[in-house]
Amino acid sequence: MKKLLMLMAATAALIGCEVSKPHYESVNDYPVKSGSAQEMTYTPQQTQFSLWSPNADSVRLSIYDNGENGEPVCTQWLKRQKDGSWQGAIKGDLKGKFYTFCVFDPNMQYEREETSGIFATAVGVNGHRGAIIDMRATDPEGWSDDRRPAMDKVADAIIYELHHRDFSIDPSSGVTNRGKFIALTEHGTVSPEGLATGIDHLVELGVTHVQILPSYDYGSIDETRLADNRYNWGYDPVNYNVPEGGYSTDPYDPSSRIREFKQMIQALHSAGIRVILDVVYNHTYDVAHANFTQTVPGYFYRTREDGSLGNASGCGNETASERPMMRKFMLESIRWWVEEYHIDGFRFDLMAIHDIPTMNAIREMLDQIDPTILLYGEGWAAETPQLEESLRPIKANCPKMPGIGAFSDELRDALRGPFYDDHVGAFLAGLPGNEQSIRFGIVGAIEHPQVDMSKVNYSQQPWTLQPTQLISYVSCHDDMMLTDRLRASVKPLKGKQIADDELMRLDMLAQTVVLTSQGLPFLWNGEEIMRDKKGVHNSYCSPDSINAIDWNLKTKNKPLCDYYAGLIALRKAHPAFRLGDAELVREHLEFIDVTTDNVTGDAKVTPDCVLGFRLKNHAGGDEWEEIVVLFNANRQAVNADLPTDASYTAVVMDGEVNPAGLGTFTGKARIPAQSALILHN
Repeated sequence: MKKLLMLMAATAALIGCEVSKPHYESVNDYPVKSGSAQEMTYTPQQTQFSLWSPNADSVRLSIYDNGENGEPVCTQWLKRQKDGSWQGAIKGDLKGKFYTFCVFDPNMQYEREETSGIFATAVGVNGHRGAIIDMRATDPEGWSDDRRPAMDKVADAIIYELHHRDFSIDPSSGVTNRGKFIALTEHGTVSPEGLATGIDHLVELGVTHVQILPSYDYGSIDETRLADNRYNWGYDPVNYNVPEGGYSTDPYDPSSRIREFKQMIQALHSAGIRVILDVVYNHTYDVAHANFTQTVPGYFYRTREDGSLGNASGCGNETASERPMMRKFMLESIRWWVEEYHIDGFRFDLMAIHDIPTMNAIREMLDQIDPTILLYGEGWAAETPQLEESLRPIKANCPKMPGIGAFSDELRDALRGPFYDDHVGAFLAGLPGNEQSIRFGIVGAIEHPQVDMSKVNYSQQPWTLQPTQLISYVSCHDDMMLTDRLRASVKPLKGKQIADDELMRLDMLAQTVVLTSQGLPFLWNGEEIMRDKKGVHNSYCSPDSINAIDWNLKTKNKPLCDYYAGLIALRKAHPAFRLGDAELVREHLEFIDVTTDNVTGDAKVTPDCVLGFRLKNHAGGDEWEEIVVLFNANRQAVNADLPTDASYTAVVMDGEVNPAGLGTFTGKARIPAQSALILHN
């Protein structure tokens, strides 16, 4: 067989290659493909193919009738080009057919597996073969008129993270197409008690952006066995530029997943909600069978000095974004999602694995399209990347990346406790010493004269240029639900675990900090109805019994949901909470010493686990002259002195939000136990 393959490749070289094979000392010498990175271009007259594989001996194209199984109906040897690509065309209308490339390696040591290429934009079931389709035929009615909802500035964003399956798979969601892209197109869905679910719930809540967990074609779900109901978050990429078939109604039809994904985007846009895509360019599902390896082995991954693969992702590999063709791939992939699917933002998984020039190039490209397209990520990696620290997009290097944000674990852990131990609490558990870290989060990680960096957890220097570079949050998908974390870390007054009413108060308190901070607030789906995951921390492949949202909780915990919606509306109504500029924050946001009489009444003291700030002088043009925000994590109320002798009106108090007023205070104010008090004069 080996001799036959060598003969086939040699014959192909004689009859098909017009450019002789160059010699490269290393993968760093490979040329960059000119023009588009796309590999298939369809017209009814002919379909053109192009695959970048500079060190190949030959490349064979195969055409199939089906997306899986069966023999090819025709094959063609592609021709080598000077830019390292291989090209060819087949005349006639191939719409509905499928294709693969097969790359023969130097010296014909082995024949690689067939691959859909690295830039497939449509695939068959499980993504093993590329699909030849007319992309315009996948556009839903009115798609050309779809526009991203208006947004004046990035600071206006309020982000809500969700997983397609979690959000709608439970029968209590009232959704017909449960767990599918088009679940988010169904209006009028309600819980058994008649409360809004699905997209109507998002509108009712008032969020501006939905961040959807990975939605590209990923490897851990067998699309031919969806009845098995296997679950995964999707952080295991296979084809980066195609929607996942498991979330479509028909994974065998290449157009179905594309059309339904667009319908979802269109519905959310029509509802006034932008869409952020969670992208995972930092690693692949595996290496041996990955399209990157089957196309250009050794190029797309970093290695250690001993030749072994880097593992900054913790998944067995890390990609090399600094290499020109990987950078080109990422840039064109991002552009593809923006232009073809109208995506409004990107959350980069383990962003610190990539390199700063690549991230800045993506930001610059997006600015040319729309500067309000969000770009942010995790400013850390699972292990140390094989890249010098000065080039890594870690939090400390955010000043080198204007317009690119990162999550603040400083604020997160100061509120609920450290990531490494679910049973250790912090501010919400009534433990002192976290106030400066919370201040740091409230100002958006900028330099501020009232933040003592020597007392901030994890960071000794401010790491943003603008507050909008900080993502403010207390929980997200890859962690305990806030409810579970509080049960694990807050010592109960009596019984085996914290009572539900105390849980609700602390949930409200945590999200009040998030939604009044100057960073971009970020909420995890279900926190607003006190969803739990039965204490599971890393539920990436847990069953629906752990991950699915029980929408009956919305009735049980409606006061909490109403509080979230009220806070979001308050933030939207008052620009003081979203100044979006570091100088304005330093000018208008002042932390205040929340003092109260001591036990004997003869001196003023600052209680532990009490924090306050004011937004003064009509901050950001706000109609309210001064806003005072006070947080009390203690199990007893605190009577605190107000910063002036003016009369203040409470708009948030005792778990209620009412801009018309909930009472007035002069000189002193009572901050209820484990809650926030927001006043204005």
